[in-house]
Amino acid sequence: MLELKDITRAYELGGEKAGAFGVSFTVPAGCLAVLAGPSGSGKTTLLQLAGLLDEPDEGEVFLEGQAVSRLPEKDRCELRLRRLGFVFQAFNLVPVLSALENVMLPLQLQGMKDEAVRHRAAEALDRVGLSDRLEHRPGQLSGGQQQRVAIARALAPNPVLVLADEPTASLDHAHGGPLMDLMKQQCSESGVSFLVASHDPSVISRADLVFRLMDGRLLATERAS
Repeated sequence: MLELKDITRAYELGGEKAGAFGVSFTVPAGCLAVLAGPSGSGKTTLLQLAGLLDEPDEGEVFLEGQAVSRLPEKDRCELRLRRLGFVFQAFNLVPVLSALENVMLPLQLQGMKDEAVRHRAAEALDRVGLSDRLEHRPGQLSGGQQQRVAIARALAPNPVLVLADEPTASLDHAHGGPLMDLMKQQCSESGVSFLVASHDPSVISRADLVFRLMDGRLLATERAS
C-alpha cells in the first residue's frame, strides 16, 4: 500500500550530514507500523517523505502502486487531502472551533455538502469514543480527548494511510496506551494503515511492524509475533 524504495534525503544539521540514506520498506493495508529510533535517526524525515511534504534526493515513494513523490505539487496536495491523514504531537486543533467543527475542516476542503460533512464528522468522532463531546472546544477536553479529536479529523476523509509524529509525546502513560489501542482498532476495522514515528515503548509494543532506524539508516524490520 505504501512503499519507500531506496530513499535518500540528506541535509546539513549542525555541520553534519543528517536525513535518511538508502531506506526501503513497505507498509501493507490495515497495518500499524512504527518508525522507531532515537532523535536524529531519520523518523521525521521519512514521515515527511511518506506524507508527500518533501521530495527525496534519490529513490521513490509509492502509494497504492503509484509513484507519487515527484508528482506536481497540485497533485500531491490533492493526494494529501483525499488519501492521507495526519496526526501531530501538539494536536493542532483550532481552539475556537468545537470538536465537531475541527473534524469537519478537511471534509469542507474536499467540497462535500454541509449535511454530509456534519454526518461524516460526527461518525468519525463516534468511532473514537467522543460522541458526547461534539460541541466541546479543545480547551474543554483532556489531552487524550484532544488527540482523539485529531485522529477523528485524520480518519474522517477515509484515507488509506494516516501518518502520526510522536502522537503520545504530549500524553501521560494512562492516555498514550489507549490511544495506540484505538489506532490498532481502526486498522483492523477499516483497513486504514498508520505509520507512526515514535521512541515510546508503549507505541512500539503495539505495532504490527517496527522499522528500527539509526543515523538515517534502516537497521532492522521487526514483525509482531
